Amino acid sequence: MPDPVTPCREQPCACDALHSEPRPSIRDNEAEETPYRLHRRFDRLGRMFGDEAVSALMKLRVAVFGLGGVGCYAAEALARSAVGHLVLVDFDDVCITNTNRQLQAMQGTIGKPKAWVLRDRLQLINPQANVHAHRMFYNQQRSEKLLTPPWPGAPQFDWVVDCIDNFTAKAHLIATCQARGIRTISSMGAAGKLDPTRIRTADLAEAHGCPMARELRKILRTRYGFPPHGPMGVHVVYSSEKRSWPRELAYDGGKGFRCACGKKSDEHSCDSRAIIDGTVAYVTGAFGFACASVVVNTTAVPLIERAPPAVSLKEAREGRS
Repeated sequence: MPDPVTPCREQPCACDALHSEPRPSIRDNEAEETPYRLHRRFDRLGRMFGDEAVSALMKLRVAVFGLGGVGCYAAEALARSAVGHLVLVDFDDVCITNTNRQLQAMQGTIGKPKAWVLRDRLQLINPQANVHAHRMFYNQQRSEKLLTPPWPGAPQFDWVVDCIDNFTAKAHLIATCQARGIRTISSMGAAGKLDPTRIRTADLAEAHGCPMARELRKILRTRYGFPPHGPMGVHVVYSSEKRSWPRELAYDGGKGFRCACGKKSDEHSCDSRAIIDGTVAYVTGAFGFACASVVVNTTAVPLIERAPPAVSLKEAREGRS
């Protein structure tokens, strides 16, 4: 009998052919992409929502602004939820300090544009999706270009997912989307938080205990004429957890944080920040997943009633007997 703890590749077995045969490239697999394969890929999603809902998600046009520790998870969750048209926007390159919380940060990707790396990753998840990437910083001058979908016949996006951490850009994006009637879900501050169970969704006016939400309310009310009282019509993801301030680290040698990025931006960079907050992936990721859930559930849940009746485990067993 072979040693049960010996890896299979060290013993003759049926896996030998798999280990020795060359693996096909993505290009080799393109010919295999069929409508059946597309639906098979999202089989488990379809069993949750039904065929019509999955078809609606495949037609959805979504833009994700900001692809850091929140936005990258939001974008991936959307891609894995069959959203068929995605635009990714981020000006920044992958930095080694992104490793603890960003999907793009791996050996071999440091220094590459975040938007491009994530685009390629999402295209691997669903080769039939239309994924476009803009290596740009969102601002007033670029707003028209970035809020114009790249697909013919699409006057505007169905959803914008805002994961920007620059207040000026964030407020302008939210105000512009609201003026155009584009549905938006906006992430508040995920840095300095440890407890993902404290994450909530609410109107911005009700996002209490979040410093970013408080500052954003002020900007939208004073600069863009949002109502001073009552609901603001801005759907946000936030945490009620009290923010933890960053700690000094010994490896800095007492000199404080120094940006390790090779490329500096005149519009937004680490050097312009008064402090660098601590982050954990299970909170930033949960923020991103919550953003994606709003987009997907708003689209798919109303269509569940049109799907065939759900079958319980008991009914399934009785049907086989």
